[in-house]
Amino acid sequence: MKVSIIGGGGLVGSCAGFALQAGGIVREIALVDVNQDLVEGQALDLLHGSSLTADQTILAGGTEHVTNSDVIVITAGSRRKPDESRLDLINRNVALFRSILADIKQKGFPPHAIVFVVSNPVDVLTYLATHDLGLPDNQVIGLGTVLDTTRLRSMLAARLQVPATQVSAVILGEHGDSMVPIWSAAQVGGLPLEKWPGVTPSLIADVESRTRGSGAEVIKKKGGAGFAVGVSIADVVHSIALDSRRIMPVSSLQAGCYGLRDVCISVPTVVGRRGVVDHVEVELWPKEMMGLQNSGKVLRGTIDKVLG
Repeated sequence: MKVSIIGGGGLVGSCAGFALQAGGIVREIALVDVNQDLVEGQALDLLHGSSLTADQTILAGGTEHVTNSDVIVITAGSRRKPDESRLDLINRNVALFRSILADIKQKGFPPHAIVFVVSNPVDVLTYLATHDLGLPDNQVIGLGTVLDTTRLRSMLAARLQVPATQVSAVILGEHGDSMVPIWSAAQVGGLPLEKWPGVTPSLIADVESRTRGSGAEVIKKKGGAGFAVGVSIADVVHSIALDSRRIMPVSSLQAGCYGLRDVCISVPTVVGRRGVVDHVEVELWPKEMMGLQNSGKVLRGTIDKVLG
């Protein structure tokens, strides 16, 4: 499998490239960027470590790489400022994003290719990719709340002093202010979170608050997220490459799941070689259902403004 990362010279794109290299599953990794020196340097750095990781081809260049790619990851775009919501990015990123879409459409790519949007505001841009590229809905996905979910699991695990891999929890909805943690389904080691020793409403509220503010905190302290988003991207790509059909909170176009329609938003999604294989709907607490519906309305309003 060949994966091209548009924006591969930047922090998010290069971290995704390294995570894919460390994973050793995909066969080719192409870093694509307008800054040729930077992207060639990133590719060279990956190449230098290849004897200790996996037998892969590492490439660098322009969007000509999309013509034979199986997955096209788009990470290019302006970074969010510490006091700026993801949705505030829209005016600065939509024009750039649409120019990228036009370029890769003009270059042409295999009919089976999956377009994987990471650039923010990810849900809105995933919708634009679905709208502009004319691909089947299942072939366009966004990172959605995959990163928010791993942040929630990791910080909850730290508070409970348990291994992070033993925590099962998910965030649905918008990758942004209206995200919805699904506490009704949260578990530790297969046991209900609400019955775990030491878990209190205040602890849950604190973990949720820290999760919501994590993106801004990382931006403030180091300029932007890299490692966690990189492994999150690789996690989704690996599910595609291996046709694992794992259930993940990626963003995709909805046609009725939880009553959501004509909006790209994160719901439980089966991810495999065809991209979106299916959506899964389970009963939520009423307040979670209300939150998810509100998240859809927020995103739909923004999309209406963009497409005007």
